[in-house]
Amino acid sequence: MTLTLDQINNAPPEQAASLLDGLYEHSPWIAQAALAQRPFRSPAHLKHAMARIVAQAGRERQLALLRAHPELAGKAMVSKSLTSESTSEQSKAGLADCTPQEFDRIQQLNAAYNARFGFPFILAVRGPRGTGLTRAQIIETFERRLDHHPEFELAEALRNVHRIAELRLNDKLGVAPALGNRVWDWHESLAQHSDPGFREKGQLTVTYLTDAHRAAARQIADTMKECGFDEVKIDAVGNVVGRYVAIRPEPVEGLAQASAGSAGTVRTLMTGSHYDTVRNGGKYDGRLGIFVPMACVAELARQHRRLPFDLEVIGFSEEEGQRYKATFLGSGSLIGQFNPAWLEQKDADGISMREAMLHAGLNPQEIPSLRRDPTKYLGFVEVHIEQGPVLSEIDLPLGIVTSINGGVRYQCEVIGMASHAGTTPMDRRADAAVGVAELALYVEKRASQDGTSVGTIGILQVPNGSTNVVPGRCVFTLDLRAPNDPQRDALVADVLAELKAICERRGLRFSVEETMRAAAAPSDPSWQRRWEAAVESLAVPLHRMPSGAGHDAMKLHEVMPQAMLFVRGQNSGISHNPLESTTSDDIELAVQAFGHLLDNIQ
Repeated sequence: MTLTLDQINNAPPEQAASLLDGLYEHSPWIAQAALAQRPFRSPAHLKHAMARIVAQAGRERQLALLRAHPELAGKAMVSKSLTSESTSEQSKAGLADCTPQEFDRIQQLNAAYNARFGFPFILAVRGPRGTGLTRAQIIETFERRLDHHPEFELAEALRNVHRIAELRLNDKLGVAPALGNRVWDWHESLAQHSDPGFREKGQLTVTYLTDAHRAAARQIADTMKECGFDEVKIDAVGNVVGRYVAIRPEPVEGLAQASAGSAGTVRTLMTGSHYDTVRNGGKYDGRLGIFVPMACVAELARQHRRLPFDLEVIGFSEEEGQRYKATFLGSGSLIGQFNPAWLEQKDADGISMREAMLHAGLNPQEIPSLRRDPTKYLGFVEVHIEQGPVLSEIDLPLGIVTSINGGVRYQCEVIGMASHAGTTPMDRRADAAVGVAELALYVEKRASQDGTSVGTIGILQVPNGSTNVVPGRCVFTLDLRAPNDPQRDALVADVLAELKAICERRGLRFSVEETMRAAAAPSDPSWQRRWEAAVESLAVPLHRMPSGAGHDAMKLHEVMPQAMLFVRGQNSGISHNPLESTTSDDIELAVQAFGHLLDNIQ
């Protein structure tokens, strides 16, 4: 029998606890304690209440909870003494059908894991979509997590316990995140496109205007058409632009009805994110912000509903700056910040941006016409996976972004003197790599002093380096960020001054080329409140947080109000990594929040 929240809210305590029995393995105390917070306004409210009970329970009760779980494919499964819930979950994952080799490997891992951590390996084997992981995925995750630090792994095990409980509660309530599943499937399908050299390894890499990039654009455009967008096109920089037009005024007798976007009578809300990726990246960075509003448009079209404004959903062609040194190319073009000099930049294969555009059928001469008139726009909103651990650590599916950190990026080079590694005394070397290494340590120390600044040397290379040669040249990148521009600028000044001092002291030369500068972007208060109202409508506790990562919203912020919504990531929120993930349940909440925002814009 399917439960309802009303039954849970109104049943006597003992009966209510019985209704929730089995959510947490052999640990009824969690649901019993959470019931003191009734009435629950939504399943998400109940899930969070139980997660907070565990968070506040203390280490011993948390360990007892973990130790109440059976091993995967362990003795309890063999002896058929698992709970009905565990039996179903392990069976759906195919663990009852392991080959002898798989079974032996899992037993080895179980023993090693228990010896290292003191509790059994716990994994939500139904996975982020709820339909089950493969045995290969389970074993791969088992092996990876065995190397975690014990404190980190304790938290990861508890996160998986909460995911198991979430899926079990869904089953009791008959809840299926249909829209979340749809968006999750769109991500999986789009991830089939990857650049050569990465695709063969099963890695996702989509850089600007490669074959994979253009195939991804076509697929997004086709999906937009299937969703019911009125207009879909790929523009002169490769942005995929879909428009769902507003309710139009009734035509006056003798006059033609106003066309989409005409005469300033109807304004537009812009949303979207990027579909390019970093090398060997994740499936959700950027793309979640394209697919969530697309799911909302699909629902509007299915219900034959129109909004009092146009909705423009844009898959920005380039945000990461992986192929060319032109970060935010897609969104920057819409505010008139495309630099024609970029067309002559060449990638690692010597292909200029101009050549890549022409090969893709784009006309660079049309780029200036892409500039939007901000007076015709209500603003810009963006949904994005968090790319960090905060929401995961506090057991919340959604977060409200208060501001986006300002950042500056540099391409740098330090030049010393290449010399024989065996015959050059240590005090007579002009080692370019050691100079950069010293700078890296300074960046770490200096950024930490602010508490909220961050600094990274993400690429460090010794061109044509050899084992027995003192590095005479070192090229590297600098990425410096802070929550506000004065703090960022002070960090930049100190780091560049230290680079100069290091080089002077070591007899080195250096060059610095700025490749990106983005101002800090505080969220527009009125749009932030709209996101807050949307999240509150789901009975999800509000959490406000800054974004350390850069986003397309930073560029649109320069000409129109903007605000962002974060969605919790799995695997402790890791991003720019193949482990980047989120659940269809959290995506469902993001779609619902976006729908609420659309319905409440006057």
